[in-house]
Amino acid sequence: MSHSHDNEDSCCSSKAHQHEHRHEDGDEHDHDHGGDPSAFKTYLPAIITLAMLLIGIAFDNIFKVEAFKIIRPYWYIVAYLPVGVPVLKEVWETFKARDFFTEFSLMSIATIGAFAIGEYPEGVTVMLFYTIGELFQMAAVNRAKRNISALLDVRADVAHVLRNEKYESVSPEKVAIGETIQIKVGEKIPLDGEMLSEKSSFNTSALTGESKPKTINKGESVLAGMLNLDKVIEIKVTKAFADSALSRILEMVQNATTRKAKTELFIRKFAKVYTPIVFFLALALVTIPFLVLGSNYHFQTWLYRSLVFLVISCPCALVISIPLGYFGGIGAASAQGILFKGSNFLDLITKLNTVVMDKTGTLTKGVFKVQKVESKIIEDEFLSLLAAVEAKSTHPIAKAIVEYTRNNKIHPAENIEEIAGMGLKGNVNGKVVLAGNAKLLEKFNISFDPEVAAIEESIVMVAVDGQYAGYILIADEIKEDAAEAIKQLHANGVKQVVMLSGDKTSIVKKVAGILGIDTYFGDLLPEDKVAKLEEIKQDKTRVVAFVGDGINDTPVLAISDIGMAMGAMGSDAAIETADVVIQTDQPSKIATAIKIGKATKNVVIQNIVLAFAVKALVLILGAGGLATMWEAVFADVGVALLAILNAVRIQKTKF
Repeated sequence: MSHSHDNEDSCCSSKAHQHEHRHEDGDEHDHDHGGDPSAFKTYLPAIITLAMLLIGIAFDNIFKVEAFKIIRPYWYIVAYLPVGVPVLKEVWETFKARDFFTEFSLMSIATIGAFAIGEYPEGVTVMLFYTIGELFQMAAVNRAKRNISALLDVRADVAHVLRNEKYESVSPEKVAIGETIQIKVGEKIPLDGEMLSEKSSFNTSALTGESKPKTINKGESVLAGMLNLDKVIEIKVTKAFADSALSRILEMVQNATTRKAKTELFIRKFAKVYTPIVFFLALALVTIPFLVLGSNYHFQTWLYRSLVFLVISCPCALVISIPLGYFGGIGAASAQGILFKGSNFLDLITKLNTVVMDKTGTLTKGVFKVQKVESKIIEDEFLSLLAAVEAKSTHPIAKAIVEYTRNNKIHPAENIEEIAGMGLKGNVNGKVVLAGNAKLLEKFNISFDPEVAAIEESIVMVAVDGQYAGYILIADEIKEDAAEAIKQLHANGVKQVVMLSGDKTSIVKKVAGILGIDTYFGDLLPEDKVAKLEEIKQDKTRVVAFVGDGINDTPVLAISDIGMAMGAMGSDAAIETADVVIQTDQPSKIATAIKIGKATKNVVIQNIVLAFAVKALVLILGAGGLATMWEAVFADVGVALLAILNAVRIQKTKF
């Protein structure tokens, strides 16, 4: 065997996990039932064994055929082989890797021991039930994986790319950045790009979970995985296939299971210590009575009790169902358009008591629109001078101004200078134009009406050749579910919601009042946001999540306990840095994420309590000779099945 089991793997080291890492390492040894549980041959070994076991029990107890007694041991050995051989193979592989105490060795010793003392049906039953338990677990894991893949793996297989003045169909991996691709009605977009056609309507549910179609106009971004609903469109590719939003999201989900929750890691380590202890206790159960009872000692009785003890003690229920519980939680969250980058964040989100949020793009739509123009010169002239300066900026407000004035003639601007935290200065058509806030005009000693400075909304004030020329009023819209989101956060144990923004404090105050936010800070630069968050985190009782969407939010996302990036349309850097990605642009999904975290934790705790309680009871009964191999089978496989069914329940829950 080419790899060794690392010390996180335990006796039952989540069987799914063991299977995965063995196959990755290139080992071909495979449980016959380790493949796709939908395939008939996966179930065939268990079906053969079950049929032979039932026939054997019938000949033993109902028909009482004398001739059967002669072939009885051989009949049960043949019945044992389909389910026993794959497990014995695993024992051999784990022994080669110097890992002696695994669920495979426990099951093999118990069943071979049962054969040695003539308890043939019980030996076959233990291995059969173990196999059925594993099949259930494989089916549950595959179902959870299918849920995630069905939601996310909607990548198109083909791209129609424009080459030599005609469209040819190629694999999306072979399309270069800057090439033009065509998407017909009903086709999925294969790569991220910029819309070249006037506009079209898209189904974005694969990325965001949102069923409502989204209209995208010329020049706006379209993402791989969106479904074109309207007309034949063309887009210019802006990202390679591997870097598309969809590919990155898929990768995040696939990697999510590698970041373990503390409970999961603890159970793994616990099982690693627990299994050898149980093995030696079972050994003691055979040897100590011999020393105590002397001539009254009956080897077969104590060996049977010891084997029962071994079967009961296998911690499979715990080590299967806990990772499965977290996997179910990650799957349920994905179905809601929420991506957890690890089960550790599912755990941590249940302790969340402080949520710090960015305003623009998180609680508001981040789509600025010009609401009002007040100018002291000809309005067309005013707008074209302002747009000329703003055309050089990437700020959302600048974009809104340029969009509003796109029918006006825009003069070329020269010597554009950005004055940090104030605005822009530039030369347009021989005139010196200033565009920014009140501080900018004060800096250049330009007098203006004090009432203008008192306006709460976002305004851009303009001066031309040292004279105040007017202002333009811009507003951002609050998201429909923002108020409900804050209410839900408070209802789900979040004691304080804080809003940070680079916007004017007066605007931030107004939005905080409308939404019911506890604390707010405005006029912040990116480094001020970091300082504020560090200040909040000084209180060690706080578990802090930061929710943002822009590149400038990346440092704050990185230092928070849980960084949450808002929207599939959020910046790449924010999505990369965040621990949780909310793809729908809906702040109300933060509360949904907390609910899913709490539901997952409840299921995990229920499974731990159930497994420990049943095992403890049957272990005591087994050591005292009151429990037979049948009770042992229930304590091991029965509890594992119940725990698996409980874990699967998360995926059925409506959040």
